[in-house]
Amino acid sequence: MHNVVISGTGLYTPPNSISNEELVASFNAYVQAFNAENAAAIERGEIEALAESSVAFIEKASGIKSRFVVDKDGILDPKRMTPRIPERSNDEWGILCEMAVGAAKQALERAGRTPADIDGVIVACSNLQRAYPAVAIEVQAALGIEGFGYDMNVACSSATFGIQAATNAVKTGEARAVLMVNPEICTGHLNFRDRDSHFIFGDAATAVVIERADQATSNHQFEVVGTKLLTQFSNNIRNNFGFLNRAAEEGVGARDKLFVQEGRKVFKDVCPMVAELIATHLDENKLNVADVKRFWLHQANLNMNLLIARKLLGRDAEPQEAPVILDTYANTSSAGSVIAFHKHQDDLPSGALGVLSSFGAGYSIGSVILRKR
Repeated sequence: MHNVVISGTGLYTPPNSISNEELVASFNAYVQAFNAENAAAIERGEIEALAESSVAFIEKASGIKSRFVVDKDGILDPKRMTPRIPERSNDEWGILCEMAVGAAKQALERAGRTPADIDGVIVACSNLQRAYPAVAIEVQAALGIEGFGYDMNVACSSATFGIQAATNAVKTGEARAVLMVNPEICTGHLNFRDRDSHFIFGDAATAVVIERADQATSNHQFEVVGTKLLTQFSNNIRNNFGFLNRAAEEGVGARDKLFVQEGRKVFKDVCPMVAELIATHLDENKLNVADVKRFWLHQANLNMNLLIARKLLGRDAEPQEAPVILDTYANTSSAGSVIAFHKHQDDLPSGALGVLSSFGAGYSIGSVILRKR
């Protein structure tokens, strides 16, 4: 059994950013047009008038101020309000593959590795663009990696579950090193006409190189002290889009074919579960919460992260203890905690402990304890 390290991380950021002000202007234009078009039905009580959104509402509810997106114009068009991403031929690399490769190349560079050093690729994300062939095998081909590749989906926890799978493959000798990537086009499944959620998601891709500790040469090594996973079924976050939709015409275009959630229930259920899992995980490894220098938490909602940190520490966390990136990236599903890790790791001294944790639909929760080498 080999000791395992994360030796490199990478981030692909789309070129377009949408501010809250831009998003609200688009949403309110849609609301005003809808209410005007349905004025008579609204007056008769047959249809409920839509309420406008606001920058203050978004920032209070989430802490999000802007988000990066693959396509901006389609989202901000009040008559469309969904990204415009043209289909590519089967002879071209898919857009998820393209994003994954961008993040992967950066991770490989930080790890001091080439594709020849990697034996496996895991694509772990919330929304895959197709059922098969696996996007991971496409990424493997695009990078010229020999070995194996497979896709996995545990919603927003896909990255931590992917890290565990990669860690196990390296620990047991199945692979010298594994590339785990998280390409997320979350705007593709977001209902931009829903006031309660139209601001939540952004797009990004992250990558992590996981390899044997005795072979690692990187300046950015984190020992994987342990991983712990938990799932508990819940319908409070759901997306019913899938290949069987064509077999049930009555559901085509229904609201539940995009992201839907019961936000207040999720907040109430998930926060204590996450805090308890992390605390238990640390205790099982004979580590104290007070010894953890950094928590790289899933970046879904600022209020959730503040509460989880408070439950763990018994006080409010300092900004450097639980860094936030969702103000500029929004919720990027599985990529969020890895973005926080990627951007806020180099300042930690040797021996420093950190916890990378994700949580989301399922419910699914993952905890990865890391020690800087």
